[in-house]
Amino acid sequence: MTSANHDPFGSRSTLDLGGNRATIFSIQALDRQGLTQLDRMPFSIRILLENALRHCGRGPVTEDQVQALAGWRGEATAAGAEIPFMPARVVLQDFTGVPAVVDLAAMRDAMARMGGDPTRINPVIPCDLVIDHSVQVDHFGTGGAFHRNVELEFSRNRERYQLLKFAQQAFDNFRVVPPGTGIVHQVNLEYLAPAVQLREQYGELTAYPDTLVGTDSHTTMINGLGVMGWGVGGIEAEAVMLGQPYFMLIPKVVGMKLVGQLPVGTTATDLVLTVTQMLRERGVVGKFVEFYGEGIAGLPLANRATIANMAPEYGATCGFFPVDDETLSYLRLTGRDEDVVTLVEAYCKEQGLFRSIDTPEPSFPDTLELDLASVEPSLAGPKRPQDRVPLSQAKRSFQEALPSMVIAGGSGSPVPVTMNGQSFELEHGSIVIAAITSCTNTSNPEGMMGAGLLAKKAVELGLEPKPWVKASLAPWSKVVIDYLEEAGLLTYLEQLGFYLAGYGCTTCIGNSGPLPDAIAKAIDESDVVAVAVLSGNRNFEGRIHAQVRANYLASPPLVVAYALAGRIDIDLHSEPIGTGRDGQPVYLRDLWPPQAEIQLALQKISSDMFSKEYGSISEGTDEWRALAVPSGGNFTWDPDSTYARRPPFLENITLEPDAPGDVVGARVLAVLGDSLTTDHISPAGSIQKDTPAGRYLIECGVEPKDFNSYGARRGNHEVMMRGTFANVRLKNLLAPGTEGGWTQHLPGSETTSIYEAAMRYREDGVPLIVIAGKEYGTGSSRDWAAKGTLLLGVRAVIAESFERIHRSNLIGMGVLPLEFDSGQSLETLSLTGRERFDIAGVAEGLEPGKKLTVRATADDGTETSFLVTVCIDTPVEVEYYQHGGILPFVLRQLARGA
Repeated sequence: MTSANHDPFGSRSTLDLGGNRATIFSIQALDRQGLTQLDRMPFSIRILLENALRHCGRGPVTEDQVQALAGWRGEATAAGAEIPFMPARVVLQDFTGVPAVVDLAAMRDAMARMGGDPTRINPVIPCDLVIDHSVQVDHFGTGGAFHRNVELEFSRNRERYQLLKFAQQAFDNFRVVPPGTGIVHQVNLEYLAPAVQLREQYGELTAYPDTLVGTDSHTTMINGLGVMGWGVGGIEAEAVMLGQPYFMLIPKVVGMKLVGQLPVGTTATDLVLTVTQMLRERGVVGKFVEFYGEGIAGLPLANRATIANMAPEYGATCGFFPVDDETLSYLRLTGRDEDVVTLVEAYCKEQGLFRSIDTPEPSFPDTLELDLASVEPSLAGPKRPQDRVPLSQAKRSFQEALPSMVIAGGSGSPVPVTMNGQSFELEHGSIVIAAITSCTNTSNPEGMMGAGLLAKKAVELGLEPKPWVKASLAPWSKVVIDYLEEAGLLTYLEQLGFYLAGYGCTTCIGNSGPLPDAIAKAIDESDVVAVAVLSGNRNFEGRIHAQVRANYLASPPLVVAYALAGRIDIDLHSEPIGTGRDGQPVYLRDLWPPQAEIQLALQKISSDMFSKEYGSISEGTDEWRALAVPSGGNFTWDPDSTYARRPPFLENITLEPDAPGDVVGARVLAVLGDSLTTDHISPAGSIQKDTPAGRYLIECGVEPKDFNSYGARRGNHEVMMRGTFANVRLKNLLAPGTEGGWTQHLPGSETTSIYEAAMRYREDGVPLIVIAGKEYGTGSSRDWAAKGTLLLGVRAVIAESFERIHRSNLIGMGVLPLEFDSGQSLETLSLTGRERFDIAGVAEGLEPGKKLTVRATADDGTETSFLVTVCIDTPVEVEYYQHGGILPFVLRQLARGA
């Protein structure tokens, strides 16, 4: 069938673009035929429907799957519920992008060993990698901090960056955005995303919705622009890059109605923390959330992007806002060509994808409503982003949480400190990190202008930063500095210590850098519960800094306010932040900028700023341009490299897979509690020298000052497997009284590191399992949380429930996710985790939702049997598991077709 004759369901049409014509596949045509009720269908499902319709009959999509989507009524059905989704592109960031490139290079090697063509391992759809997660806040509080941090970034990451430049020249459809440009999600929002694609597809110019998957969970930020995208594991992204569909169940969609307007004095951060709390309580894991209602019209696109960004925090696959007039205005503001804006408007209106005030509200099977007028100033913490705390209760909330964070046996008494000629005391609640950071809130101009105006007032009144606070400014892109300078506000932030530290994720990913020696020593000596306040999206245990136990998310203006106060146990409503030069107390209400001042400052932002900064996006710094690039299509592995080593996943792969067998005689490596995050499983932050990973690097000749971070070492499986379950705040119930990567080697009672225990089990031929509570694997789309689990010898994870991305990543690495029956747990079954476990029913074949029998045998011979559910959702996931993961599956498919 030629492209010109391809007309599934009579949907083929053309779109006149003023001298140019593009083919489209009209979902309106399905509505006219009575196959769907488009005006009642959520916009997010309409995009999935168009995707299926366009690929129907000439790809993996069948007519039955199109009809299943067309007949969407809010619930996924048992039959025909699986659909293949074909994203238009893939985005990567460097922490997840480096292991993806390493995997692709290893796949080329494996393809050659199997007698195939290595060049078949090549992205077939556009892929953009933005280097944004590697810069650390080593230097701060001075005008030269940015340049010194960049120098250190290149010194530490030269091998990694050479690998990425190699990938750019070795692979087609692979583009790298150099470091120092901005955070991936904001670069995507402001530059990479066309909102509507106009490209050759199946041999003809075709217009279709821009869609994507990304290797960072906050890929969801792009949903604020009306572009459908979400985070997946690196291994899933690699499969999509190589032309594999992303198989998924037809999603359930929760509608969140927004009404009213935000009160004066509240920010987008306050709004998103409220939304996160509400949706976590409702339970939206694995679902789409779509926002609707008259309240959307008053939300600037930056506020929508802030809400969409934190979809992983409220557990949803994505949080979607349809295209409307605000979308078009934002495209113009960010310097997109008028032809792009015209295309987006024409295509979305033609397809019924454009929302206006007259658009009927879609029908949702589950809804909740938020009156924006009810939003109040808030923080979230001290350990999870969904734990919203009204600002008025922040002091009491910290005091109530403090006992659970105090180290047993630690004195916790105030510690006198002298630093830089100043003397002070450090105590529980002292804020040692105040960071304006992360794609969530530094991407919001109102929040950033608000922070600058608050700083201006503070300086004018004579307030000074506290000497124990490490303050930093790491915005989403260079445009932020442009408009802060244009508004005359950057100088005031600098006078309070908020100098530019870098353009990247920094503190939010754990790249907060070391604390000053005197502060670090005081914390360690007295076990002070120190605090970080950041405008980020995540505050999980051990993520921000290994020595900081309490972490609070807050808006950029509140980060500045708390930096001035220097402590979290203050009531900012009734207690003064400090004393002005006139000797009078200064309160938060004296500093908070009026809305009129913020709006006046926002007028300083122009499209020229975006055009200037993104016009030279591919050039990079002098250091980037000077990097030598290995030539050729196959990567030359350096056996002495501590950054990039050929991974073992594909070393001995054969054309046909071995069928997975039952798990027999397994020991438990770890028993873990609720809300165990991928940060706990595979930390991204600093590497301690007294850990297995640290000892390995020292053996390789790397000095502790050059350890870099776990995130930066993700191209080296030797580091990463040693770092699995190595989070300093991990609590393994098999090793009571410990904190960190410890376990007991069974059947004895010897406490050892998880890595060392796993290696001993491997030598003895003992398979392993992990047992956990609810929401296992929350947080980032961190493929190494699954890769490391596999390399430690774990065959299965039994949990009370799983977070979506980690469940998928486990399957993608050939690790079986199993769920206790409702109401059951290790505790209700009266088990300790010291038993031997057999899992039966795997060898006879799996299917989605199959029940398996687990038998636990205690040392005295007592047996306990219970049922678990296989957390595999689709037949394709069964195939992935049977092949030992996605990459072996894809490699075998390509090798057979070679």
